[in-house]
Amino acid sequence: MNAFRVSTLLFLIVLAVATPALADLRVVTTTTDLAELVRAIGGDRVRVEAICQGHQDPHHVQARPSYMVTVSRADLVVAVGLELEVGWLPALLQGARNPRVNPGNLGYLESADAIEPIEVPAGAIDRSQGDLHPLGNPHYWLDPENAKAAAMLIAARMAELDPDSAAYYQENLQRFVDRIDRAMNRWQEAMAPYAGTRIVSYHRTFNYFFDQFGLVGSGYVEDRPGIPPSPAHLARLIRMMTQQDIPVIFHESFYDRSTSDMVSSRTNARVLVLPTSVGGAEAATGYEELIDVIVDSFTQAMGER
Repeated sequence: MNAFRVSTLLFLIVLAVATPALADLRVVTTTTDLAELVRAIGGDRVRVEAICQGHQDPHHVQARPSYMVTVSRADLVVAVGLELEVGWLPALLQGARNPRVNPGNLGYLESADAIEPIEVPAGAIDRSQGDLHPLGNPHYWLDPENAKAAAMLIAARMAELDPDSAAYYQENLQRFVDRIDRAMNRWQEAMAPYAGTRIVSYHRTFNYFFDQFGLVGSGYVEDRPGIPPSPAHLARLIRMMTQQDIPVIFHESFYDRSTSDMVSSRTNARVLVLPTSVGGAEAATGYEELIDVIVDSFTQAMGER
């Protein structure tokens, strides 16, 4: 073998060693719940980071420069949609200057496209009505069936971006769906005795959960979405809760609980401070665990009445 061929072979060997394998799919999600779905589907072939952490209010996130850097490197941004992130995600996308993940491109996905939203307002909307979402209630991930639908949509988009891993993503998706189906049997059995129970909540966060498990949302501590309640509103709410013997108030862990506690002190209702996302409570370490915490907190409170 002549010197030229030997040097060429050595160069190719060095190049093969020095060249890294195909990089993992880089995914940024707006919430920890979506990050959990991506991890379940992508396994060890994705790198995923969530912007809003489980203890934070997803309506209000500061568009930090560090988040823009994270988004600038992403192959895919997965958002909740229905304008949940309207106050901060557009600024992040603009600051990231990553055309791959701009809305309308393959690298941008709103998982709300997989579900049928509830509470879509009719007629004109203005600020006097509070922070209404004109496209519907965006807190759909607290219905496990919607989480399954969102996971299917995410898996399809990841397969488009990384077709070599499509079969792998599909296998992992099926495992996730099977796990949720098994867990649904447990959750439905636990919640069945309380079908028809009237509930008050602080915000409109749990309404998909209520619909899925047969609870009836009867009112809100907030006067209007995002607006602190007036004394007159609270007086009406307390009167209604007393008349209907409302047993619990669902209260999001990131909101101040003082008003809910005051309402509780004047009624027979117990305040349940609940996580709304993965990581929002110590025990809510994954999606199934998040729903477990909500179901267990409610059923325990009802059992102690």
